[in-house]
Amino acid sequence: MDLVPHAPQLTGDTEEVNDKITLVGEAPRILIVDDSPTIRYTLKKDLLRMGAVVTEAANGSEALSCAETQDFDLIITDLEMPQMDGFTLCARLKSHPTKNSIPIVILSSRETEIDIENAFKVGASNYITKSNARKDIRARVKEILDKRSLLNGRTVLVVDDSSSIRNLIEKALRKAGFQVILAENGKMALELLARYSPDMIVSDLHMPVLDGLELCKTIHHNSDFSQIPFIIMSSDGDRAKMRQLLEYGASAYLVKPFNIEQLVVTAERFLSDHFSRVLNERKRLESERQLLIASITSLVLALEAKDLCTRGHSDAVAALIIDMAREMSMDEDQIERVRIAGKLHDLGKIGIRDDILLKPGPLNEEEWKILKLHPIIGAEILSPIQSLSDIIPAIRNHHERLDGKGYPEGLKGGQIPLLARMVAVADTYDALRRDRPYRKGRSEEDALAILYEAQGTQLCPECVEIFLKVLEKHGLESAAAFGWSM
Repeated sequence: MDLVPHAPQLTGDTEEVNDKITLVGEAPRILIVDDSPTIRYTLKKDLLRMGAVVTEAANGSEALSCAETQDFDLIITDLEMPQMDGFTLCARLKSHPTKNSIPIVILSSRETEIDIENAFKVGASNYITKSNARKDIRARVKEILDKRSLLNGRTVLVVDDSSSIRNLIEKALRKAGFQVILAENGKMALELLARYSPDMIVSDLHMPVLDGLELCKTIHHNSDFSQIPFIIMSSDGDRAKMRQLLEYGASAYLVKPFNIEQLVVTAERFLSDHFSRVLNERKRLESERQLLIASITSLVLALEAKDLCTRGHSDAVAALIIDMAREMSMDEDQIERVRIAGKLHDLGKIGIRDDILLKPGPLNEEEWKILKLHPIIGAEILSPIQSLSDIIPAIRNHHERLDGKGYPEGLKGGQIPLLARMVAVADTYDALRRDRPYRKGRSEEDALAILYEAQGTQLCPECVEIFLKVLEKHGLESAAAFGWSM
């Protein structure tokens, strides 16, 4: 049943929305402005499904007050409303010193070219007709917010010897949501590159001290900066010069005089394309890395499957140090590294002979020397994988001791990486609790007594303390889940 019987309807498909939208891990804040409660209700329902936080306003005047007192990532507004229409609202917001970067979508039943043209003239990011709203709104909103998330706060280095041009470009870029750094010539720009990390460079061609051509060449030949999009501005429309600059690494060439909005749109397009490519490449590399980790983990599982006594050991160590990491308030990225280290800590045992690994009694001196090679072997297996370089020290050093009597390098105290110290505690406890061919698993009481005794000599006291807190939270009822005897 409609809240307002004769309100205009949003037509189109009504399927459930599966794609959630986020801005740097947070739900996007969207303001809906329409004098029709039905329109607001329908839009709000769709946007809530997408994970947005939604605020409503019944007219432009109310919306302006909301926008001035709250932060929004997107505003969707009707055109025809009492008190203040959508054109006026858009123009007022775009002239506001702190709210002018908020993207605005105009949603209207008016479909004339003049209305659409006027909407873009006052600064709207998009224009959607109400007849197509249910079909288009979700894709448009996601596209705009993805772009905002991608570009918001990105830094542009503007290089020009004219202070008036620098200031004009700075004002336009800041209005679009960019951070801006200014330089008077190429030499100053290179000095700023050493201190900042701009996401884009916009440079004049003809400047004193170091011109745009030399600046472009220098940056293009520096591996640290060569991927930064570089836009050249010049009154020189010589086609050969343009080709030369593109050869030297320039992304675009704008001939002066140009509309300042042309520069903003160009900057947005190049940065959007650039970061989309970067994100896609990261996703591809992450997918490949996960497949590789899964393959390596399967080798560890196959190794453990040979010996009933160690089956599940790596999973148990990983689960325990993940809880330790959470107790230490590590973030999710760090916890993922912890998980991988726990899963792979005994990877090097793949290179140890079965007659040593599965020997049903104590090892002799020669066998023990061979077994102690497994941390080195594990580190060497992982060494070609650049994305795992930060966990290799945990694989290599989890058998080091605080007193320097561990292996393979005899590291002492703080020389041992924190992650290796965490693995050592969980590894020691889990090994003590499991049955061996030559002994039964230790009771919890005995295992804890050994941990207490090993503090400060073999094991890190701080890590033992964290581990005990974790164990207390797990409780005895978790013993079976970890494969321990009660």
